Amino acid sequence: MSWTNLAMNGRILIVDDAMENIQILHQLLREEHDVLFALSGEKALEIAHNQLPDLILLDAVMPGMDGYAVCNALRESAVLSAIPVIFVTALNQPEDETRALEAGAVDFITKPFNAAVVRARVRSQLTIKRQADAMRELSLTDSLTGVANRRSFNDTMESEWRRCARDGVAMAVIMADIDHFKDYNDTYGHQAGDLCLQQVSAALRRCAVRPPDLLARYGGEEFIVLLPQETRDGAEVVAQRILDEVRALHIPHARSSVGPYVTVSLGMASVMPTEGMDASTLIRAADALLYRAKHTGRDKYCASEGE
Repeated sequence: MSWTNLAMNGRILIVDDAMENIQILHQLLREEHDVLFALSGEKALEIAHNQLPDLILLDAVMPGMDGYAVCNALRESAVLSAIPVIFVTALNQPEDETRALEAGAVDFITKPFNAAVVRARVRSQLTIKRQADAMRELSLTDSLTGVANRRSFNDTMESEWRRCARDGVAMAVIMADIDHFKDYNDTYGHQAGDLCLQQVSAALRRCAVRPPDLLARYGGEEFIVLLPQETRDGAEVVAQRILDEVRALHIPHARSSVGPYVTVSLGMASVMPTEGMDASTLIRAADALLYRAKHTGRDKYCASEGE
């Protein structure tokens, strides 16, 4: 992607209590970007949560929740903290700019503003954000399979655990291990092994399709599926689907003790998270059940007696 493309087609949220200011900024930006607007700080936070803009242009002085309070609220939100904020305000004293930057703003534009300057600074901040987003995505993705990596899984697991505990809903984890994968690599070579990992991960991905579901490569030939807001019965359906999808790949495996094709073994654990419980207990339970599946025939799943 070119530098120009990085700076274009952003979703921009303009926050100002004066509609005429919003209209001016809208006219400046609408040809290059999708422009949203809010007339109050409270509405701005609501739109930010629902629309996840790439950049926010924020007035400092507004009735009720002012720009500084909005900026602080954004920075305290795990979901919204990465959205860059440019203050666009009539305040023009050095202490005003300092206060905005200390609140978390990335830039400060004074009114009346120059149209070319606004466009240039918007493009600059969009480019920076998209570069940061791309780097973050790389840091959370397994380079071979394209699914989440262990770091991404751990971060998501902790946040989903807290959410399920707060909402009083169950969650489940499925650990998957490719049967006799070392023998597969020894027989067919590491390039074939890499292709096998890619095909199996794609099959698993087809089974974790709800928005909150997450598939990650946990290490080597081991994958893990996080199923927030899922009961034991629902997770068992997913586990059986995984077995069927991998079998349907028909990847030859001459040295498997299970059959002529690549298979996986699964451990599925579910629980109703509560305060004081640790998310790692669910992972350990799934790992123990995976061990049981591998030592009682493979190409199967073993499930907990949880929720």
